[in-house]
This record gives sequence, structure tokens and C-alpha cells, in this order.
Amino acid sequence: MSDNVYKITEVVGSSATGIEDAIANAVNKASKTLRELRWFEVVETRGHIEGGKIGHYQVKLKIAFTLE
Repeated sequence: MSDNVYKITEVVGSSATGIEDAIANAVNKASKTLRELRWFEVVETRGHIEGGKIGHYQVKLKIAFTLE
């Protein structure tokens, strides 16, 4: 393993279909503006209720990338 230094940022992803899709949406969007993404950690999971049913899921992620 090399001697990397990481920066960590938090993002929130959402999806109407599930938690895994919310994670994927967050990572995909972050990868469009951040380089060298290395790992993520789910730190919070929540959802929105509409009419007594799940409207959408939200996940807060810590995403780390290596500093150049």
C-alpha cells in the first residue's frame, strides 16, 4: 500500500427505488466533479414518507479521494 493522503467529503444521494441506488447515485454524481475517488462509508440512512408509503430513500456518505 502506498502512502496516500485522503480528503473526505460528505454527500447525500437519493433514489425512489432503494438504498443501493441512492448510494450509486451519490457516487456517480461525485465522480463527475471529484477525481481519484477511493472509498465510501454510509453514515446515515433515512427516507421520505408520502401517503403512508416510502416516497424515496436518502443516504449520507463520506466519500474519500486521494490528494494529488
